Parts: sequence; C-alpha cells; structure tokens
Amino acid sequence: MLEQFLHYDEQLLIYLNNLGSLRYDAFWLLITRIWFWIPLYLFIIILFFKALSYPKFYVAIFGYLLSFGISFGFAQWIKVAVGRLRPSHYTKISEQIRVLHDATHFSFVSGHSATSMAIVVYVVCWFKHKNKWIFLLFLWPLLFAYSRIYVGVHYPLDILVGYFLGAIVGVAVFYGIKYLISQNESSTTQ
Repeated sequence: MLEQFLHYDEQLLIYLNNLGSLRYDAFWLLITRIWFWIPLYLFIIILFFKALSYPKFYVAIFGYLLSFGISFGFAQWIKVAVGRLRPSHYTKISEQIRVLHDATHFSFVSGHSATSMAIVVYVVCWFKHKNKWIFLLFLWPLLFAYSRIYVGVHYPLDILVGYFLGAIVGVAVFYGIKYLISQNESSTTQ
C-alpha cells in the first residue's frame, strides 16, 4: 500500500512538474531562492515593530526566529532519518521531469515548506484579529513550495508533510511565546 501511495506521489510530481515551460522557468527559479523573500521577512518584522511595545516586540521576534529554527531543524532531522532521494537524483523520475535546480541532501520533508509555513502560521496567529489581510501571507508558502516541485527537487508529499510540520511548529511557538508574555506581565503587575 505504501508503495502504491509513493507511486501516486511520483505521478503527481511528474504531472505538476511537466506543466512548466521555458517561458516561466526564470520566474520559478527566482521564487525558489530564499534571498528573494528577504523583503517579506523584513515586512513581517516591521509588522511586529508597529504592533507591539518594546518588551513584547523582542519576545515576538524571538518566536519568529524560533519558529524558523525549530521547523528547519526538524525538517533536516527527518530528511536524514527517512533518507528519501530527491526526484532529481532518482533516475526513473529524473528522466521524466524537468530538473532546473540541483539540490543536495534528501527530499522528505521539504524544509522550504516547513519553515515558510511555520513562519506564516506564527505571524497569522499574532495578527489574525488585527488585520484581515494577514491571511494573504499564506500565498508565500504556496508559491515557495510549488517552486520546489517546478524545479524538480521535491515530491508533493514532501511539501504536504512540510506544511503540516510547519503549521504545528508555528502554532506551538505562538502559544509558547504568548504564555511567556503572560507570565512576564503577571509577574510585573504583582
């Protein structure tokens, strides 16, 4: 049954990857780069700066960085533990897809989807009652992760599990940070 499921995962990758064309390659190669998203990272920091007072701001930014670090660490640990080869390194698949980027290491789970989803979930948890447009941030992990399929370095299952991992980390870090802030506030009022 697992082999059949992985076969479907491979077939979905082949289908999605082959939707690409030379016309859009440069765009998706740009989207898949972490540095391309630096303005978004800075925008998020500015959101926190404008919304939170001095001590809360630093704690919230610590959580922002922590959500990235924990999701990245878990993703790397899972990659090594599972050891699934990237589609670009699996001859049977690489001959059927367009490989635009040669990534190293293993495939499962996608660190791009885990980290971007962790950050977005963390930020949305902070601002969901203050800004109705904050949910547009979910476009980032969608684009970022799809770019990994487009360039031929991740299977769809890698992306989905990365999303799930990132969402759990983002929520957990948010509630942990909120707890720390509430404990600090209650100790200063006594």
